[in-house]
Amino acid sequence: MTMRFDCLLAGGTVVTGDGSEPVRVDLGVRGGLVADVGDLADTTAVTRIDCAGRLLFPGFVDAHAHAEGSVFDDDVQLAYLRQGVTSIVLGQDGVSLAPGSGDYAQSYFGGLNGAHPGYRGPRVRDLLDGYDGAVAVNVAYAVPLGTVRHEVLGSDPAPPDAADLRAMRELVAQGLEDGAVGASSGLDYVPGRFAGTAELTAVVEPLRDGGGVYVTHMRGGYEENAAAGLDEAAAIVLAAGVPLHVSHLHARRALVEELIDGLERRGVDGSFDAYPYRRGFSLLGMPIVPADFLAGDPDEALAVITSDRGRDLLVERWFPDAVAASGGRFLGTRLAHVPSVDHADLEGSTIAEAAVDRGLAPAALVHELLVATRLAATAVYAPPPHTTADDYIGLLTHPWHLAGSDGIFVGGRPHPRGWGTFARLLAEHTGPGRAYTPDAAARHLSGRAALRFGLAGRGVLAPGSAADIAVVDLAQVRDRATYEDPRALATGIDTVLVNGAVVLHEGRLTGRRAGRALRRGADGGPR
Repeated sequence: MTMRFDCLLAGGTVVTGDGSEPVRVDLGVRGGLVADVGDLADTTAVTRIDCAGRLLFPGFVDAHAHAEGSVFDDDVQLAYLRQGVTSIVLGQDGVSLAPGSGDYAQSYFGGLNGAHPGYRGPRVRDLLDGYDGAVAVNVAYAVPLGTVRHEVLGSDPAPPDAADLRAMRELVAQGLEDGAVGASSGLDYVPGRFAGTAELTAVVEPLRDGGGVYVTHMRGGYEENAAAGLDEAAAIVLAAGVPLHVSHLHARRALVEELIDGLERRGVDGSFDAYPYRRGFSLLGMPIVPADFLAGDPDEALAVITSDRGRDLLVERWFPDAVAASGGRFLGTRLAHVPSVDHADLEGSTIAEAAVDRGLAPAALVHELLVATRLAATAVYAPPPHTTADDYIGLLTHPWHLAGSDGIFVGGRPHPRGWGTFARLLAEHTGPGRAYTPDAAARHLSGRAALRFGLAGRGVLAPGSAADIAVVDLAQVRDRATYEDPRALATGIDTVLVNGAVVLHEGRLTGRRAGRALRRGADGGPR
């Protein structure tokens, strides 16, 4: 009897992602799953795609994405799919919509995560349900511990009492029950920065039984301060008995290797994500305004900044301190998102350029922008002085590494990493004589994240696995996004399947909304 498939990918080279050599075979898809791999010349299919000369990779997994609202935008889905990304992990840095109404996260992180079109809360399952069949990529979610703390304590910096801890643990456990893949902290953000090591240890303990991972934006713990951040993270996961994932790690190669060797000797089960760019991207006020002054709700924080005392502190102390700490590089910070009618034209300008344009001192210009945007302005920061291109290549090849873009899609001049991370990892680092063989690329860009976050059936291409497939012309892959043109789409990936549906064909969206919420440990196939 002749086999019949929903889709037949013919004549390509399949990169299984399981450590075996890529092999030129056909791949048949049925019911959202990989049904067969081999010589399928005598079979029939509803859709047949000629993949000769191209590699078939398991769909890539972006382990660190800021797109809770942005992912509903076709342009963002296209940016991901043109890089072969079929799944993203949200809920990063301890601040996101669920649990709760989402108001806190929208006011604080809306400039990073985008405006969600429909979430009203209150549970993680409500957020996840909203992605099923509504977008073209899969979505996983980590319970954001800053949001959890805010639900229980508001913006109070005081330590929680026993009842508060119980309430926070219950919210984490509920999020895991709803399908979250872990829990995230952002220890440089409010209110996450008020959580001590003991509090975090207690709050993440539900992950041990729920099978989740602790994901952390460490407390001031990057570059030369990485030791302190990693030490605290290790103390939390070892006491709680859970695995560790470090967000957007960046530091000198030798320092990272030394520190992770130490963590492994202590018994830490760990991983980290890193992107192949040296410049960072976040809220404009984050490196300027001390978090203690942002401790209240947004209106309270804005009142501090707009007061005469707040303006004097920013102009006379905070801003000069930020410039001095950067060795003067902070003046080259480039404005990415300036949500103000009067100042939107400054997107793409450096602080120094914008100050000249407005005839203001740089510090006064920054104060004006923070007030006008209600602290929502974002910026691309100059490269740190301690790290080199060789350092980030060292991160990308480390056994703990898995790929994450830290992509932010809001604003006129965002960081290009959301449009280019995975294409760059293929174009610059995959192939003969480079950091990755195709199989290693599949593991760094897909398989390791699928294992770390419990995305069952993802990360490999074998019969029975989810048919998330990127068809890659490795010779043509290019990341075209730059700091000057950050939204330029990658090339070299024109066909992508998500859950067996062709969502990208000839480089264009097909209109199929085949993405689904990926709940930890759930069956890898479509529901």
